[in-house]
Amino acid sequence: MIKPITKDILFLQQKSQEASPADLSIGQDLQDTLLAHQDACVGLAANMIGVQKRIIIVSLGFGHLVLYNPVLISKAKPYKTEESCLSLKGSRPTTRYEDIVIRYRNQDWQEVTMPFTGFTAQIIQHELDHLEGVII
Repeated sequence: MIKPITKDILFLQQKSQEASPADLSIGQDLQDTLLAHQDACVGLAANMIGVQKRIIIVSLGFGHLVLYNPVLISKAKPYKTEESCLSLKGSRPTTRYEDIVIRYRNQDWQEVTMPFTGFTAQIIQHELDHLEGVII
């Protein structure tokens, strides 16, 4: 189901709670909402659709990947960039990392560890900030 994008800064600044298998349907809501905003959006965190759970979705260009309870394991090659967000106006400078490794649960609730690079890594880092209540 397509959900409205949350713009409430106080809500967005709250740290998200661990997801459970009961939260799998949130992944579909994230996918539906991302598809509805695909002209201006490449990733979403659950709090951006009003749900305080540790779930994100990222566009991979050829499809979407939903990550439940993602954790940043390692990062390398920092760089400066600017980012914008559907939940906020304008863009803001930030530091991201070219190479990251993430551990997460997939839709079958299996634990996966996967490396990401480039723009995909940047999107994931932005969404991980959302889960921590960090507004970038």
